[in-house]
Amino acid sequence: MIDFLDRLGIDQAMRALALTYAIRIGLAILLLVVGFWIAARLANFGRRALERARVDVTLALFLRNLIYGVLLALLFIQVLGTMGVPTASFIAAIGAAGLAIGLALNSSLSNLAWGVLLILFRPFRVGDFVTVGGIDGTVESVNLMHTYLVTPDNRQAVVPNAKVGGDAIINYNVRGTRRFELKVGIGYGDDIGKAMQVVQELFAEDARILKNPAPGVWTEGLGDSSVNLVIRGWTTVPDLWEAQTTLLRRIKERFAEEEITIPYPQSEIRLVGPASGQEGKTPSPQASSNDG
Repeated sequence: MIDFLDRLGIDQAMRALALTYAIRIGLAILLLVVGFWIAARLANFGRRALERARVDVTLALFLRNLIYGVLLALLFIQVLGTMGVPTASFIAAIGAAGLAIGLALNSSLSNLAWGVLLILFRPFRVGDFVTVGGIDGTVESVNLMHTYLVTPDNRQAVVPNAKVGGDAIINYNVRGTRRFELKVGIGYGDDIGKAMQVVQELFAEDARILKNPAPGVWTEGLGDSSVNLVIRGWTTVPDLWEAQTTLLRRIKERFAEEEITIPYPQSEIRLVGPASGQEGKTPSPQASSNDG
């Protein structure tokens, strides 16, 4: 009789335990299904909000997936807790694994973090001519890991975003205008005022050279063989190279027309004979005639 009662109590306990776990499993499954739906809705909502804020599509998609992944991790931990599984050790294991992965992928994570910042703050855009990581080139594309440049001689440079963000960034296009500078020397015997007037006339003839800020020409210094002029002007970014090279050619042509010289270095060689004796001396005309 006692054995029967004991067995009856065990059976009831087992049934109660099974019912408890069945309820927990059912709640966990329900929580999992609802949690997946809510996580997806929240992640998509965040992506739409970022796109409305005109955040780059690549960055918006990356942040959407990041939000979704974090929500799913929290969901799984909650599901395990609902099922009665201790989550403290599980969370510690996830943290340790995350730390190990982070140390192993340190450079990649650095590139990823800088990629997010570059896309978010946009120090340059596709098509801008920049200097990044010590490399000059036109920005072709930017993703979460690398920045792609096309160099002036048509080579492609792939620069890690960590190197881009960790060094100075020079953007030559963002201001819309740029200043050029030319240095020209004229002879000491030439009229400085006349040379400056010629340059000013050339400024006025070229519509690509902006009038505001005003271009100018100044005396920079007195060289060994020339008076050095410095010439500065402003243009829009697309016109910079053509305007600068055309002006330099026209200065050479107009200076030649106005008989303004552009000195160049010259060397004078003197041959000095021995201090005494006849060796190396050229006979005088008188000596030659006497010999005849």
